Amino acid sequence: MLDHLKPQRFADAWRRFTETPLDQLLARAEAGGEPAANAFALFRDMLAHVPAYGRFLADQGIDAASIRGPADLARLPLATKENYIRRYSLAELVRGGRLESCDMLAQSSGSTGEPSFWPRFPADEFAVAERFEQVFRDSFAADERRTLAVTCFALGSWVGGHFTLACCRHLAAKGYPILNIAPGMNKPEIYRILKELGPGFDQVVLLGYPPYLKDVIDGGPAAGIDWSRLKARLVLAGEPFSEAWRDLVGQRLGGSDPCYDFASLYGTADGGVLANETPLSIRIRRFLAETPTAARELFGEARLPTLAQYDPFRRFFEVKDGTLLFSGDNGVPLMRYHIADSGGLIGYDDMLRFLARHGFDPIPGLASHGWRGVRHLPFVYVFGRANFAVSYFGANVFPETVAVGLEQPEVALWTTGKFVLQAIEGLDRPPELYIAVELAPGIAADANKAEAMAASVLAHLMRLSSEFANYTPAEYRRPRVDLKPTGDPDWFPAGVKHRYSRR
Repeated sequence: MLDHLKPQRFADAWRRFTETPLDQLLARAEAGGEPAANAFALFRDMLAHVPAYGRFLADQGIDAASIRGPADLARLPLATKENYIRRYSLAELVRGGRLESCDMLAQSSGSTGEPSFWPRFPADEFAVAERFEQVFRDSFAADERRTLAVTCFALGSWVGGHFTLACCRHLAAKGYPILNIAPGMNKPEIYRILKELGPGFDQVVLLGYPPYLKDVIDGGPAAGIDWSRLKARLVLAGEPFSEAWRDLVGQRLGGSDPCYDFASLYGTADGGVLANETPLSIRIRRFLAETPTAARELFGEARLPTLAQYDPFRRFFEVKDGTLLFSGDNGVPLMRYHIADSGGLIGYDDMLRFLARHGFDPIPGLASHGWRGVRHLPFVYVFGRANFAVSYFGANVFPETVAVGLEQPEVALWTTGKFVLQAIEGLDRPPELYIAVELAPGIAADANKAEAMAASVLAHLMRLSSEFANYTPAEYRRPRVDLKPTGDPDWFPAGVKHRYSRR
């Protein structure tokens, strides 16, 4: 039996997206409306139409009738993958309790390699497409330039590649002069496309994971690619990077302005793209990179987070105990969803007042581009997952998975069980997954032991993490194991609580 609601849902969402200019789509957010009221409307809708949510509230001891307005939302329990997504059936998590009300499934994978499925319908993609539109229009002037968009994220059933391609196709259908092609993580095919098609466009936009795109860029000249001729720009996601990295890659691209040649997306499989870098946020971040005392005052620590802007009517953020929560409509609607990302929020006016106290006004520096990308939107900053996973080519690599490889009988007797995991991305070196391993007392380091451990870890990463197996290029999968003596003061100091990863 045909579901006649599907065409209407699509038509309504499609009409809003295609017939509404970006300035109008962002108007209520820039005007400083009441996003909490919008989040409360989502709560009421989920209570009425998502079977799992009412059960979840009851299971958490919450009387739904007591949540009477936006001010009461803070009393709602935090939803997580463990207590909400995995506790109820997939059908119960979507509206109407009917999985077929969506049209496709994407998947992501956690530490065990067991995939999490994320249903969605085309209407759910348009909120995310607005973030891509903001990047392509405000950062790359793709409303005026013929643009070849090359999706270099992993394809298949994984959430990143096809979601990116879908959103970029929506922009083309809206009228942007964008042609899309999706070679995925296939360097020879990327180079062939760039050589054959790139010169026929005003600019080329590559979309992918930072270390992978850097690898593509570094290998470009040997493949006959003239990056400056292509006027290449980058859309990045999955991993943070430094401003020094942005400078180096920008130089190799022959870029003219790092604020308008790059944009990083803050996204999750759970909620799609939640926020995006803008020319304004990049200019601010570059100032903070050069002014560590201001960065420490603003963010509470010296390391530099990803800094992005967001539409609070599309994704309503909150902060609890130093980590981010968001509420937003998707194939699986989410309310106060805890994604374990450490970070915080800063209002637009608050940000500019803070910068003024430090003698910096970011706006004049964007005048040469007609102040494109200066939007009165709030800022979100993200340090990354509060757990101990590291991101490597967009795949979460968890210490728990590495531990399985080091616990195998053929290598376990050589170690204390302690190790430190790092994803290393140097400015002038290839990326690598680095593991410092503490040797058991009386065990001497040698190359054969290190190689045996690396082989065991790799085998179990490939077995347990489908993200790692699908996202990471074959030539960069094998970890480098570095053997350290017992109690090494730099890596395994005595009397200090051990952390199994470093960023």
